[in-house]
Amino acid sequence: METQKMQNSLPENAYRELKAGEEYKPMMPAEVTPAEVTPYSVGMGLLMAVIFSAAAAFLGLKVGQVFEAAIPIAIIAVGVGSILGKKNMLGQNVIIQSIGASSGVIVAGAIFTLPALYILGLEAQFYQVFLSSLLGGVLGIVLMIPFRKYFVKEMHGKYPFPEATATTEVLVSGEKGGNQAKLLAVAGLVGGLYDFVVGTFGFWTDSISTRISQWGVALAEKHKVVFGLNTSAAVLGLGYIIGLKYAVIITAGSCLVWFFIVPLVGSLAESMDPSALVASLGVTANHILENPSQIFTPENLYQYIGRPIGIGGIAMAGLIGIVRQAGIIKSAIGLAVTELGGKKGSSTQKEERTQRDLTMKLILTILCATLLTTFLFFQFGVLNNWGQSIVAILIVFVIAFLFTTVAANAIAIVGSNPVSGMTLMTLILSSLVLVSVGLTGKSGMTAALIIGGVVCTALSMAGGFITDLKIGYWLGTTPRKQEGWKFLGTVVSAATVAGVILVLNAAYGFDTANNPDALVAPQANAMAAVIQPLMTGGQTPWALYFIGAGLALVLTAIGIPALAFALGMFIPMHLNAPLVVGGLVSWFVSSRSKDQELNKARTDRGTLIASGFIAGGALMGVVSAVLKFAGVDWRLAEWASSNAAEWCGVAAYLCLIGYFICHTLKAKKEE
Repeated sequence: METQKMQNSLPENAYRELKAGEEYKPMMPAEVTPAEVTPYSVGMGLLMAVIFSAAAAFLGLKVGQVFEAAIPIAIIAVGVGSILGKKNMLGQNVIIQSIGASSGVIVAGAIFTLPALYILGLEAQFYQVFLSSLLGGVLGIVLMIPFRKYFVKEMHGKYPFPEATATTEVLVSGEKGGNQAKLLAVAGLVGGLYDFVVGTFGFWTDSISTRISQWGVALAEKHKVVFGLNTSAAVLGLGYIIGLKYAVIITAGSCLVWFFIVPLVGSLAESMDPSALVASLGVTANHILENPSQIFTPENLYQYIGRPIGIGGIAMAGLIGIVRQAGIIKSAIGLAVTELGGKKGSSTQKEERTQRDLTMKLILTILCATLLTTFLFFQFGVLNNWGQSIVAILIVFVIAFLFTTVAANAIAIVGSNPVSGMTLMTLILSSLVLVSVGLTGKSGMTAALIIGGVVCTALSMAGGFITDLKIGYWLGTTPRKQEGWKFLGTVVSAATVAGVILVLNAAYGFDTANNPDALVAPQANAMAAVIQPLMTGGQTPWALYFIGAGLALVLTAIGIPALAFALGMFIPMHLNAPLVVGGLVSWFVSSRSKDQELNKARTDRGTLIASGFIAGGALMGVVSAVLKFAGVDWRLAEWASSNAAEWCGVAAYLCLIGYFICHTLKAKKEE
C-alpha cells in the first residue's frame, strides 16, 4: 500500500535551516498519492468557510475581534474525522483547512474597509461588497502562487511561520495520535481554559501594566511611560514559536515608541497647544475633540503619533523588501514569459508532485480575467468614468502586486499581517491620486473605499494563503490542488461576508457616533475617519510617515530587519512584550543541557505545547466572543477592573510560564 510509505511524524529538519546538500522530505512524500480532494474534504471545507465567514464577520463587527480561522478549522477537521472513524485523513484535512481558512482572510479584508461606506452615509449594494471581496481574494491568490517556492521552500527554516507551525502540529498530532496527540490536547485544554476564564469571567486581567502600582500611575501621568504585558496563553505560545531573536527585534520597536517617542512628546505637553496638535494630526475621536488635552495620555500619544510612524516604517520596509526581492519577482515574470512563449523547460509535469503549482499560463489567464472584471466593476458599478476606472485598476494592481510579498513576510515572521496599516496607506495614496484626477466628495470616498477593500482583501488573502501553502509544504500536499480549490472557498466566503455585512447594517448600523446601539466596527471607523478629510480637505500626518520611513532606511543600513521592527511600532506594546517571554522560554529550555539531542527533544516538545496554547486560546477566544455577541455576560466587572485582578493576573501568568517550562523539560531523547 502506498500509505505505508508515509511517515508518521514531521522530519527532524522541518523547522530548521537545511545543511548544504540536504533535502526536506515531507510526511507525505512525493512518491505517494494520498487522498486529498474528495467530496468529503471539499464539502467539509465549504461548510467551514460558510460557518467561519459568518462567525468572524459577526464577531469582528460586534466586538472588534477578528480571529484567525486556520487553527480552529484544523481542530474541527481532525475531531470530525476521528468521530466518523476515518483513517489516513492528513491530505484531506489539509484541503479542508485550506478551503475553510478563506473565511478569516476574506472577512478581515471586508470588515476593515467596506462598513466605512455606511458610516460615511454612502450606500453599497450586495454586488459591490461581494465583488470587492471576491476580486481582492482572487487577486491575492494568483499574485502569491509565483512566490510559493521562494517563501516555503527556498526560505525553509529561516522564517518561524508561527501560525502555520501551530496548525501543522494540530494536523500531525491528530493523524499520529498517541502521546503527541495527548500532549497537544492537554496543552490546548490548559491554554484554552486559561484564556476562557480571563475572557469570560475576568477572574484576572488579560493584560497587566505598570499602572498596577501607585508609582506606575505617577510614572504614566508625569512622564507618559507605561509598560504593558498581555497574559494570554496564546500569545505566550506565539512568542515561543517565533523565537527570541525576532521577538526581541519586534519588541524593540515597541520600546522605541513607548519609552522614547511617547515620553518625549509628552514632556513637551506644557509648551504645546493641544488644540493645534490635535488639528495637525487630523484626530477625529470625539472624546479628544471635546477635550484636546486628553491627547497627552500615553495611549493616545501612541495611537496618533507612534502608530503613524510605524505605518511609515512598514511602508518603507515593504519597499526595501520589494527591491531586495527584485530577483525573485524577475524570475516569476521570466517563468511567465517562458511558458507563454511555448517553451517546455519549465513544464510542471517534470516536477515532483509536492512541487507542482498551477501552470503559469493558467495563473496569468486568471489574473488578466480578474483585472478585466475589476476594471468593468469600477467602470459600471462604481465610477462610470473610463479614465478614472483605468487609474483605479492601476492603483489596485500596482499596490497589490508590490505588497503581496510584504504581507507574506509579515505572516512568516510574526504570524500577524499588518494589513490595516498597509490598507490605510493604500487609502491615503489612492485618495490623493483620485483627487488629482478630479474625483472628490462622496463619489471619491466610495471609489477610494472600494479600491481599499479590493487591495485590503488581496493582501489579507496573500498573507493567509502563504500559511496554507507552508502547511502543505511541511506535510506534502499537492500545491496545485490547494491553489485550485482555494478559489472556490474564496467565492463562498465572499458571498457569505457580503450577506452578513448587509444584514448587520440593516439591523444595527455601524455609525457609533450617532447610534449608541451600532456595531463598533473599529477598523472601518478608523478608515472612515482617515478618508473623509482627504476627500473633503483635512490634515494627514505626512511628517510622521516620513519619520517612520527614514527610520526603516537607517535600520536596514545597520542590518536590523526593518519590517519586524516597524511591526513592533505598529502593534501595541502589551501584545509584543509577551513574545519576548515566550522567546526566553524557548532559549531557556533549549540550552539547559550539554546534550544537543536532549535540547532538540525539549525544543520539539515545547513547540507542541506552544501550539496547544495557540490552538486552545484561539478556539476559546471564539467561544468567549460568541458569548459576548449573544449578550451572555458572566464577567465580574467590578473585580476585573480592580488592582487585585491585575495582581492575580501576574500570579496566574507566572504559574502558566512555570507549567510551560516544567512540562517542556520533561522531554526525553527518544521523543
